[in-house]
Amino acid sequence: MEMKLNAEDLAAFLNEKVHQYNRPDFIESDPIQIPHLFTVKEDAEIAGFLAATIAWGNRKMIINNAKKMVALMGESPYDFVLNHKEHHLESLNGFVHRTFNSTDFITFVQALKNIYTHHGGLEAVFAKHQHQNSLQPAITAFKKTFFEIEHLPRTQKHVSNPLEGSAAKRINMFLRWMVRNDNAGVDLGLWKGISPAALSCPLDVHSGNVARKLGILTRKQNDAKALAELDTQLRLLDATDPVKYDFALFGLGVFEGF
Repeated sequence: MEMKLNAEDLAAFLNEKVHQYNRPDFIESDPIQIPHLFTVKEDAEIAGFLAATIAWGNRKMIINNAKKMVALMGESPYDFVLNHKEHHLESLNGFVHRTFNSTDFITFVQALKNIYTHHGGLEAVFAKHQHQNSLQPAITAFKKTFFEIEHLPRTQKHVSNPLEGSAAKRINMFLRWMVRNDNAGVDLGLWKGISPAALSCPLDVHSGNVARKLGILTRKQNDAKALAELDTQLRLLDATDPVKYDFALFGLGVFEGF
């Protein structure tokens, strides 16, 4: 099915779908429920970052394994990151989600400790490198900062780099969770130092296919160039909050098989 709509009709159609899916019951089946478990900002952002990192594959498995990660950190991610001793990391041994294993998990905890201890936390690192209309350079800078600690090369694949052509779907999703604040109750809007206008759509197989059927994406691969193309189109529909349309594209693809 392909829909060729004029700009006005396309905006009306997508806005209707945003309204349909951007509501609290969306949380029940989505990994965004993990940061919603916490009231302390740092707990929510660390839990959200870890949940987003493993957000590929079966959604139920993603949620279960993200809950397991939080449990292994004593249900207090920020305290664990900041105050863990070497022997506490042994509790993470055996964790695995697809290709993300306990070695990666331990490295992530150590990298997060470095970010909170020496760089002012996750929000500060992304905010420092944001551009007016893109956070993709900030993601690249974040990866560099994240891996300034000693680490095995294998763990680097779990943080995307847009400069190497990645659409960085999982980090863009995490940034949507943290930055968007529209009072709909889904995205958390914890980060005030970054504008929603600079966000990019989490581009995956579902949102990509729907965008192509709607005529707002022509590139075949779901890569950084496709993301830039989709970003441009979504900003034409709403320059101040382009990523609200992720709810429409995702909902149409996953729940409606559009």
